Amino acid sequence: MGLFFHLLLFLLAIASFSETSSANLGVCYGQLGNNLPTPNKSAELLRQLNVSHVKIYGADPQILNALKGVKIHVLIMVPNDLLPNISSDQKLADAWVGKNVAVFYPATKIRYVLVGNEILSPWNNASIWPHLVPAMRRIRSALKKSGLAKIKVGTPVAVDMVDSVFPPSNATFRRNISDVMVDMLRFHKRTKSVFFVDLYTYFPWVDQFKEIDLDFALLEPGNVTYSDPGSGFKYTDLLDVMIDAVIYAMKRVGFPDIPLFLAETGWPNGGDIDQIGASVRNAATYNRNVVKKFTAQPPAGTPLRPGVAMPALIFALYNENRKPGPGTERHFGLLYPNGTNVYDIDLSGQTPEPTYTPLPEPTNNEPYKGKTWCVVARTANQTQLAAAVAEACKQGSRTCKAIRPGGKCYKPYLTILHANYAFSSYWARFRKSGAYCYFNGLAVQTTKNPSYGSCKVPSVNI
Repeated sequence: MGLFFHLLLFLLAIASFSETSSANLGVCYGQLGNNLPTPNKSAELLRQLNVSHVKIYGADPQILNALKGVKIHVLIMVPNDLLPNISSDQKLADAWVGKNVAVFYPATKIRYVLVGNEILSPWNNASIWPHLVPAMRRIRSALKKSGLAKIKVGTPVAVDMVDSVFPPSNATFRRNISDVMVDMLRFHKRTKSVFFVDLYTYFPWVDQFKEIDLDFALLEPGNVTYSDPGSGFKYTDLLDVMIDAVIYAMKRVGFPDIPLFLAETGWPNGGDIDQIGASVRNAATYNRNVVKKFTAQPPAGTPLRPGVAMPALIFALYNENRKPGPGTERHFGLLYPNGTNVYDIDLSGQTPEPTYTPLPEPTNNEPYKGKTWCVVARTANQTQLAAAVAEACKQGSRTCKAIRPGGKCYKPYLTILHANYAFSSYWARFRKSGAYCYFNGLAVQTTKNPSYGSCKVPSVNI
């Protein structure tokens, strides 16, 4: 009787989710670039990609206006920094919904309001965690007041919500967020909403590339499988392992039946010299396999939820040149900023793959070994270099000693050479502490030695 009751609840939840079951694949539209197409042009590109959903990181009115009359479901987002205030102020929640939802709906098909982004990740400020679910409740109340109860409320949570995904049957929520997770899942169950999860197979593969087969991470069919010793389920790809780990963690706290929505997944098409596996071929392979998986009819599901439809969003629409962090962060796009495809892809799943243009062979599936330097990018804004060099030189008295007057690398008026030294010296000293060769887009890695004269520019041995 208990099993029947749980099955009935799960089927009812899936039925309430049927709006997305026939068209399951969309894209995330980030805006961290200074060279991206206009919202109107982006709306046209979204149509050409045959997306069913689009997620934006905020509620940009230009984008929401551009999506008016477009048959694409839209997910908008309440910024992280607003959560503490919204969680305790219903009037603020009402005002946010009035300004960012009510004035666009239903001409713009806003389907979900996401409250914050990856709030519960360890790198986020833990003081904001208790505000998450109260803020979700406030936004939900504001939507109901405005007659917009059909719009569901959720929040994306990254895979770091669980302690480990291997084996999936052992997965549990991190102890320090368990209470928040239970409160959030209770909210989803009561409001018949869905649980949004961000899952990337690229990152666990990079961390364990000697243990995890690349084809397993790319969702490539083959002979590579993983058997869960607890459940006995056999897994043919890493994404199913990660999805089922989340479901097992939900089951452990008493919420086995809440539908999932894959709010982000993807693979980088490029990156820095010291980043493996980031290539056009691997990105195309992964994302095309995601298309096959999430547009399959009947739905493929996972070993724990066979045959169950699950919507998904590929990250991202564009390569975004202003995203901070390692180079891969700026190379997740399906499109270049000029609107052309990085590789052929059709998110409807209707285009036969043999018709696609052949892909270049990857050159970095194995780690690079050798010296690298951090130098000025060819596209760097020269007027910004002085400030960037000054910032690099602040980091420790020895970082730029050699390029100060009287130093062995000092060359008056040779700004580029000094910048190459400052960037490389900073990166060599602080890379192990998490520093990146980026400097707001002014710097890139190179294997070409920028040393000059008797000046030896510091390098990093990878």
